Amino acid sequence: MMVFWNERLVLLSVPKTGTHAYIQALGPRASMVVTDPPELKHAPVYRYNRFFRPMFEKMGAEDMELVAVIREPLSWLGSWYRYRQRPALDGRRASTKSHSFDTFLTECCADTPAPFANVGSQAKFVEARPNGTAVRQFFRYEDQAGFRNFLIDRLGDIPDIPSANVSPKRSLDISPEVEALVRKKRAAEFALWESIPIRGH
Repeated sequence: MMVFWNERLVLLSVPKTGTHAYIQALGPRASMVVTDPPELKHAPVYRYNRFFRPMFEKMGAEDMELVAVIREPLSWLGSWYRYRQRPALDGRRASTKSHSFDTFLTECCADTPAPFANVGSQAKFVEARPNGTAVRQFFRYEDQAGFRNFLIDRLGDIPDIPSANVSPKRSLDISPEVEALVRKKRAAEFALWESIPIRGH
């Protein structure tokens, strides 16, 4: 998560949406960069509302604008699947190395996913709170030009954004039956992504 105090802007770090690269590029420009622990680095709206919002409001910032990048859901799940192929997870329950992508996706749709498929939900991550705390600016991960234009408009010139934290390559073949299951069980994520306009050109 990055905070740009003077601009009253907070970039939430939705996992697997490329925000790590933006942190690397814009960290020196930010007023605050939260990199650890992961629970705060990747603070969803409800955790931001509980821990960060009260602190910011006490400092006179009651109008912080929350921004989030959302990735096409199948691509997002594919990135998680590939990320959990990394050698550091070998032999651990969170590793996907011994599982097909279909198995991973099916387990992601379970009421209680196995550890290797417990990746959460982008829709839940950005779910608005009853007190009105909510993301006000959404961007598609696939619309990097639109997101960059927005940041330039708010922050001024920014450096090129490098690729960072890229997941290992792996086949992401999906059977039609499993894709239909994912689209049904995680419909809120698809609806959210599809609702975000493309702003780049």
